[in-house]
Amino acid sequence: MPRPALYSSSRNARRPAPETVEPVAAPATESAAYATPPDAPAKQVGANISRRHLRTLWVVVALLTALLIASLWQHQRPAARKITQEDIDAAVLRTLESTTLPSAAARAVDAIAPSVVRVVGYSRGKNGKEEVERGVGTGVVIVDKGIILTNLHVVLGSDRIAITFHDGLETTASITGAQPENDLAVLQAHKVPDDLAAAPMRSTQDLRAGDQVVAVGFPFGIGPSASAGVVSGLKREFTSPEGKRQLSNLIQFDAAANPGNSGGPLVTMDGEVVGIVTAILNPTPARTFIGIGFAVPIENAASAVGMPPF
Repeated sequence: MPRPALYSSSRNARRPAPETVEPVAAPATESAAYATPPDAPAKQVGANISRRHLRTLWVVVALLTALLIASLWQHQRPAARKITQEDIDAAVLRTLESTTLPSAAARAVDAIAPSVVRVVGYSRGKNGKEEVERGVGTGVVIVDKGIILTNLHVVLGSDRIAITFHDGLETTASITGAQPENDLAVLQAHKVPDDLAAAPMRSTQDLRAGDQVVAVGFPFGIGPSASAGVVSGLKREFTSPEGKRQLSNLIQFDAAANPGNSGGPLVTMDGEVVGIVTAILNPTPARTFIGIGFAVPIENAASAVGMPPF
């Protein structure tokens, strides 16, 4: 007998309850290939943590190694040696051996130079118009307002007195005082430099024969010039060849001095004025230096301008 045709239906047909089937165990190889063991995630996390710990450990080891090397290097460096007095003395000696220091005379000249001036006296010529240079000498500033000491014989009889300061400033001056017995004249400059410095002065009470001195001035108008020597004696007397001047209580010195040095300072090695150069002794008509010069003690010179004694 023929079978009836079967057609599918869009409505859910009731399906018969499936028959109970006993599971069949999969082969061992298939289970190993597809099944994931329950403890796999825990093992993977542990492996990641171990790798991180290993990297950290290596970093710590590297840092400790670097610190160890630095410590060893620091300990191997020689410790800084304490500077001793012998080291200081050796350094000073090396400096002195390798450096040329200025002489005592050079330091004295540097100290007094800003206070030394050139003094020129002029008089009228025979025609009454032209000026004639009648005397060239030196002066030294003893008060920074422009008060200058020089020799009286340099400016006596001059119609005009010209002063040239250390910085080149040229001006005129007037005689404000005189002490003929010491051949001294006091000048007042009509203009002064802004930074004019007065010369430091020193008493002659402790001056001794043999002490080093420097004479600074304009010998024969050349200068400022310096010559060094020593004090040859004290309390000397001098009479000019013409017999017109007789001076006493003078400092004798052997630093070269010539016409033009008159009125200039006689200076110690400390740059302090102890006298005013006033004369040279030469029994010939040459009027040149032969080894004996004289200076008025600064005490006498200071009294010429009313300054208190030392």
